[in-house]
Amino acid sequence: MPDPRPLRVLQIVPSVSVVYGGPSQMVVGLSQALAGAGARVTLLTTDSNGDAGQVPLDVPIGQPVLQDGYEIRYFRCAPWRRYKFSIALLWWLWQRAAEFDVAHIHALFSPISTAAAMVCRARGLPYVLRPLGTLDPLDLQKKRRLKQWYGRLLERQNLSGAAAVHFTSAEEAKISERFGAVTTDWVMPLGVPLPLDLVRSPRDAQAVPTILFMSRLDRKKGLDIAIPALETLAVAGLNFRFIVAGSNVQDPDYERSIADYLSRSHLSDRSEMLGFVTGDRKRQLLAMADLFILPSYYENFGIAVAEAMAAAVPVVISDRVHIWPDVAEAEAGWICTCDVSSFADVVRSALADPIERQRRGQNARACAAGRYSWPAIAQQLLTAYGEIPRTR
Repeated sequence: MPDPRPLRVLQIVPSVSVVYGGPSQMVVGLSQALAGAGARVTLLTTDSNGDAGQVPLDVPIGQPVLQDGYEIRYFRCAPWRRYKFSIALLWWLWQRAAEFDVAHIHALFSPISTAAAMVCRARGLPYVLRPLGTLDPLDLQKKRRLKQWYGRLLERQNLSGAAAVHFTSAEEAKISERFGAVTTDWVMPLGVPLPLDLVRSPRDAQAVPTILFMSRLDRKKGLDIAIPALETLAVAGLNFRFIVAGSNVQDPDYERSIADYLSRSHLSDRSEMLGFVTGDRKRQLLAMADLFILPSYYENFGIAVAEAMAAAVPVVISDRVHIWPDVAEAEAGWICTCDVSSFADVVRSALADPIERQRRGQNARACAAGRYSWPAIAQQLLTAYGEIPRTR
């Protein structure tokens, strides 16, 4: 007979602070969606709020916090705050693992995630790993020797012992390194909320179009492609407004370098840097945007892209943002390669045709609703969780 109890799901992620960007934040949306689908969900995380001297999150420590139908527990980072490590979280997991049916661990090459997988194996709790793009060959080039050592010594066993490895796109699964481990792969996208109160008035064909970059200001995001390309278009006489929304407290020097470059560039009179935005301000920016850009060098999914699509904004992304096949198939935007000329060409095409931008924007919203719906993804995951053999 089927077990009548709700599935007991443990989500584990090093941090849910906004400073780490969408991939960590998305675990909150996933937990809410799973709870809404009938699972009993507990999210374990730390109070980490950045690696550059930021104060910890102001949250209850070690106590259950009820939030949107699920329970979240924060643990103090100790002894290594720099690495988002928590002995207390691991001890809680060791003591309580038997209370759960499955754990979903988010991130590799993070000491707390690595150790959590080891604890799950030792306690007989099946676990799923979501790499968050850390197995991408380009990402593995950062601190290459350390990651090769870490991967072969520690993560290979974790990958081999996982009930499944959760990739968010077929391309991510295809190119990811496994360090010799044989894995069962799940390919399931991430979800984004679909704005129910979306209001996008018809654009005046004579109005100045707004190009929006809204993401964490990371060196991999392709601003070194986007800004020179947009300069070229500005010099050629194209009229547009460029908004950069995002920050990076982990790398303030890079953020300052972008601001300095823009202030001295041909875009100085038509660009604006707004810093980190959220809530109503974020929704307002998406509502006013005519084009969303992200010519990133690698994205295992691209949550910011999916959010823009959900708001009916057509997108220009590189073919290293791994949901690009969805965008291309749905005609929800334009795809470029990671070079200035290719990006400039597709943006020029997009700016030249406001009717086509509107059509692709509507396609983008339909694509997001059909493929990146949290309720549908939660049901898919619950079915997959339920098919994992129990080891105890």
